[in-house]
Formats: sequence, C-alpha cells, structure tokens
Amino acid sequence: MTTETIFYILIAGVISIALAVFMYGYKSKQKGLLAWVFGALRFISIFSILLLLINPKFKSETYTIEKPKLPVLVDNSESISELDQSQNVSELLEKIKNNKELNNKFDLSYFSFGSDFRKIESLTFDDKNTNISKALSSANEIFKNEVAPIILISDGNQTLGSDYEFSSATSKNPIYPVILGDSVQHIDLKISQLNTNRYAFLKNQFPVEVIVNYTGPTPVNTEFIVNQGASSVYRTNVSFSNNETSKTINFTLSANSVGLQKYSAQIFPLSDEKNKTNNSKYFAVEVIDQATNVLVVSNITHPDLGALKKAITSNERRTITFKKPFEAVTVLNDYQLVILYQPDRNFATVYSEIEKLNKNTWVFSGLQTDWHFLNVAQNNFIKEASTQTEDVQAKVNSNYGTFAFDDIGFYDFPPLYTEFGTLSVTVANEEMLGQTVSGISNGNPLLATMEVNGKRNAIWDGEGFWRWRARNFVNTNSFKEFDDFIGNIVQYLASNKRRTRLEVSSETFYYNNNPIKISAQYFDKNYVFDNRASLNIKIRNTETDELTIFPMLLRNNYFEVDLNSLAAGEYKFTVSTTDESIKSSGDFTILDFNVEQQFLNANVSKLNRVAVNTSGKAYFASQSDALIDLLIADTNYQNIERSEQKVVPLIDWKYLLALIVLALVSEWFIRKYNGLI
Repeated sequence: MTTETIFYILIAGVISIALAVFMYGYKSKQKGLLAWVFGALRFISIFSILLLLINPKFKSETYTIEKPKLPVLVDNSESISELDQSQNVSELLEKIKNNKELNNKFDLSYFSFGSDFRKIESLTFDDKNTNISKALSSANEIFKNEVAPIILISDGNQTLGSDYEFSSATSKNPIYPVILGDSVQHIDLKISQLNTNRYAFLKNQFPVEVIVNYTGPTPVNTEFIVNQGASSVYRTNVSFSNNETSKTINFTLSANSVGLQKYSAQIFPLSDEKNKTNNSKYFAVEVIDQATNVLVVSNITHPDLGALKKAITSNERRTITFKKPFEAVTVLNDYQLVILYQPDRNFATVYSEIEKLNKNTWVFSGLQTDWHFLNVAQNNFIKEASTQTEDVQAKVNSNYGTFAFDDIGFYDFPPLYTEFGTLSVTVANEEMLGQTVSGISNGNPLLATMEVNGKRNAIWDGEGFWRWRARNFVNTNSFKEFDDFIGNIVQYLASNKRRTRLEVSSETFYYNNNPIKISAQYFDKNYVFDNRASLNIKIRNTETDELTIFPMLLRNNYFEVDLNSLAAGEYKFTVSTTDESIKSSGDFTILDFNVEQQFLNANVSKLNRVAVNTSGKAYFASQSDALIDLLIADTNYQNIERSEQKVVPLIDWKYLLALIVLALVSEWFIRKYNGLI
C-alpha cells in the first residue's frame, strides 16, 4: 500500500469522524448512550463507503509444496509378450504404485507406448510396432520445464521412428531404463531383409536380394529355399561361421504368369533355435504384360527433361524415350503418351500425326515456346503471349476431382518462368494448379487437365520445375513425393480408360504392419467431385467368407478407409454409394509380417548407453527394488516450495459490503425501536 493511499485513508477517517460528531454530537436530540451508538454506526457506514471509493490494494501470499514428477513409460508392444515379460511388467507396476515412500516423494504418472504414446488405460501388449524415440520425446515435451526423471520399462527393441539413443541425448532429465528380457545371445538364423521389385514384366526375369544373419558360437550349414505355392522355385545351401555371420543371396525369378505372384522365402531353422518366426518372409510381385511407354519430343536441352526422366522412370512399369521432332513422327504409335516440351514450328508434322492417331498429349510451355505456332496447331488452349517474362508460383486447387493427389508443399517451391500473357483453356477442363504472382492469383492455370472425346490432354505453363524436385528432396530427404505427383499425372494421361463416376484406388497387396488404406472418388453426373456422398466398402475374406462393412471417410477431395484391423489373408471388396446403385469392386491380399516377433532378447547395450548419456542408470526387472531405493534416497529430487503473491483490491472484499449493510440496517432498526422513524 502506497503512502498516498494511507494519506487518503486518514483523510477518510477524519471526515467520517467529523460527520458522525456533527450529526450526533452537535445539536442532536439524542443524548447519552443512544447518541454514541448512532454516531458509531454512522462513522462505520461513511468510513466504509469512502474506503470503497479509495479502493486500497492489499498483497496476499500463498505457499504450495510441489513434488518432483516421475513419468513411468511402459512398452506395450508384442515383443514384450514374445519375450515372456508381461507378468514382470504387471508386478513392477504394482510395486511402484504400492510403494508409499516413492509416492510421497514423487508425483507419478503412467504412460504406455507402441506405435503411439498415450496414458495407460490397460496393457494389452499387442501393438505391432515400437517407437521408443516418440515416447521419450513426448515425455520430455510434457515435462520440459520440470524436474522429472523418467522410468523407461522396455526391452529396448525399436521398430519405428528415429534412433532413440541419439534422440534421448537431448533429454534434460535422467532416464532410468528397466530392462525386460535378458542379454543372453541365443542361437538364431533370420532373414533380416528381402528386396525385390514391386512389378515385373511378363516373360522377364526379376531380381531378388535376401540378407540372412546368424547368431551363434559354432559353424552351421543350412538351406535357403523360395516357394511359390507348393512348388520350389529356388534353393541354395548356406554356411555360417563365427567370422561370417551374414550372407547376401542374390538370384532371379521368372515372371511367367500375369497377375499377383506370391512367394515365401525360408531359411531352414536349426534344431535348437528358440525363435523360428524370423526364419521366413513372404513377398509378392505383380506381373504385368505391358509397360507404359512415354515419348518426350523436344528440340532443346533443358534440366526439366532430366527431372521428367527421373520422375517417370521411378516406377519400373514406365519407360521414357527422347526424340527430336523429325525423329518422333514415325514412332508416335508405339507410345501411350506423348510429352511435347516447349513446341515450336518444328513440331508441325508431329501435331499432324498426333491428330491422325488421336494420341494423348502433355504440353510443357516456357520461355522458348512458339505460342504463335502452338495457338494454331491445337484447339485446347490459347495464350496471348508477349516478349516479357513472368515468375509464377503454384496454388493448389483443392476442388480438383479428376483424380486424387497430395499437396507436396507447392507454396514453398521456387517460381517457374513463363511468358507474360493470358492463358485460356477453350475446352472443358479442370485446373490442378493455378498461377500466383507475389502470392496473388493472376487467373492463369499452371497445370490443367482436359478430356475431349475420349482423348486426354494436359498443359503445364512454366519451365524450371527441376528446381521443384530438388526442393522436395531438401524438404523431405527424398524425391518420392514429387515423383509420385508426376507419376499420377502420367498414369492418368497414358490411359484411354473411360472415366467413371466412382473411381477406386487400392494396392494389390499390403503388409499387415504397414498402413492398409483404400481411397475412392465419387463424381456427380457432371463429373464434379461430390463431397456430400456417402460411401461404404464391403470386405469379404475369401478364406473364411466373413463379411465386414466399413464407412469411407472424407479426406479433402477423396474418401478413404483404414483397414489395419483386418487379419492377414485374401480379400475381395466392393465400394458402393448409399444414394445410387454405383459400385466398384476389386481384391487385395494382406501379407502376414510381425516385426515384433523377430527379437530374441533385450537390447541391453543400447538401453545402458541411454542411461549413461542422460546421467541415469539401467536396471533389469529383477533389480527394480534397487531402482526404487535409489530414487527415494536421491537428494537431487526434493519437494519445491512455491509462493504465489496476489494483489487484491478492497472492492473485491465482500465482507466490507456486508459491514456497510449491517451498519445501515442496525441504525434503521434502532431508530424504529425507539420511535424515531
């Protein structure tokens, strides 16, 4: 309270006394005790009201005791049950929860993790993946400004996410791993990796690479075999020793039948192997009898052409050929799609032949495009070009409905170069990307697709998109997103399939430890994407004949369903609408693969390093009492007394208002009682 406020309170007191004396001590009819009572009550009323007007402020201070936090992170993945550690986890949690000293010293919280990180509701040990890195980073984020040592109950075997040994180095709090499992190295043969192409062409050979590892003290001999159905398609003998514990087996298989071909690879187990589930892997290859052949016609050399080649050939089913205009005329009929890069007058005969053959085209225009020629050579679009150049960036059209595609961060990509002028598409079309200049749309399409009389075409107005592919790699450490974007456009343009109102996209096979998703697009009668539609998918297991129905959820400009709840097996599906009798069917196979069953023991060395790097200490489950005693005895973890100071204005003090009311009411009753009213 300031000196000025105290001065005002003193003045208020003097004024209140003066008024009370004037009213009941000077020329007052009341004498004796009654005058003193009325004077005191009037003083209280006036002084309290003046205090409210002055409204002095008082400081109040409260103290609270805050315990240090102790998050307990429990591994809920299948590897815990595979290592027979479920009972140890339950007993350890009960021991921690029932220890009074530990609970008196710490504020405990319990979390479980597998693929995701969550508060413990129940432990089922059925998560298909383990992401220890995510669990540790989430705990550090929740308790980033607090003293919070972490108890990590896990076998240390991670199947998902970044390396938790390095991510844990940023932890400000010590980590105390409780190791589930033992460090004994059991004899084990396993297929650690199998690589093959996703697609193969009919009558061709496709390569397979298999990496087989051995853990054990003595040399062993075994056999590696690949089966297709009941027949063996490849086999070889394999030997291991103390010095040679890993072998890479390379071989080729023949693609003799069209369709999905399923195989099983197996390394025959040893008689005393404990874990035999990691001795086999399943894989599948889709054999197709036709590749997509793309012809690029260009009269110039440009980095864009290299980006196109890399993006298109990232899919083994596609080939790309480059020709000059005079070379391309005679071979156009050998290709499903013709890409015309920056056409000029040399393309005149090419355009004439394309018109005769009714070929699908994709035109790329830029600073070297002859628009006077191009405007006459075709009827799909026209541009009033000038000699000036313009830098444009891309804006995604979220309502594009011809096919589904992802926004790969176009807003962040470098500008493309084009000639200044208005570009008009003169036929029915859909704009995928629009042009913006300094963030403002100029009304021109950057990329648009069109379909006229069964012929598919596209226009891309801007050169320099090779920088987009490079920027995508900088952002994601991969070219995949850009390559998939170009691949989707090529797939659409290279097909002469008639467009349907319900288009479904699915994989031929899935691994059950990866996302299993099917997407669909539904269009109204004008072929405009209808986001009001209601789609369902019926899934039938061909082995058990079990039928399941799922609703498909709307995701931007497509519908999607997550089928990860399905078991491994072969399925047929039908996507249908609830309002109209429009359906689309297909089939897929889910291949069984449980990565959590591949571990024989705990990763003791890594958990020990995590403990050392964070100034903690690792314990086995049987040593849990020592961990609890250490945490209780550690003087670094003490209760913290926190004080909180509040400034409270007198006007918020309700008792003063009650005092004013009481004084005025008392005076009124006394007057009434004495007949003065």
